[in-house]
Amino acid sequence: MSASMIKACFFPSTAPLLMLAALGGCVSIGAKPPGTFLSLTSEAAPAIGSASSGTLGEATVVLEPSASAAVSVLRIPVQIDSANIAYIRGTQWVERPSRAFQHLLADTLRARGKGLVVESDRATAGTRIGGQLLAMGFDVPTHKAVVRFEAMKWLPGGRIETRRFESTVAGVEPEPNEIGPALNRAANKVAADVADWVG
Repeated sequence: MSASMIKACFFPSTAPLLMLAALGGCVSIGAKPPGTFLSLTSEAAPAIGSASSGTLGEATVVLEPSASAAVSVLRIPVQIDSANIAYIRGTQWVERPSRAFQHLLADTLRARGKGLVVESDRATAGTRIGGQLLAMGFDVPTHKAVVRFEAMKWLPGGRIETRRFESTVAGVEPEPNEIGPALNRAANKVAADVADWVG
């Protein structure tokens, strides 16, 4: 991996609050924009013209997940080792990764025929899906693109269930033309697994 492709940012592993504060220094804001912008595209999008109806109380509501400090920025994180994170130069997300994953999960649920699916932060009497996006980037030791999501499901009646989902794509270089498609594949696999879990 070329040293010119990443920008290293070192964080004490025992100081998550300091890590969050230090992330601002990882993003270089200047006149020259990134060469590549990445987004997530559903591989199971519903057909054009398909529609669902119902009330918000009956809907499956997809919340925007929270995100770990390393994933809550627009840069693509590279996990160097257990304590060190870098970011790929020349590329970034078009929107925050947690928001992109929310859209992807909602599209996947719609395509799976889960009825009315909405993206909202409003409390409802129906099923709500949220959680925390723990990883969406590149892991140097394994040379894999990694997406990891700690899902939470609120069911009618107040019952809550949680489950962790992960998908990896091997043999990927931390280059924009490789990491983008690999992360999209991994995120789609996680979204599909979550949709199966929702039932």
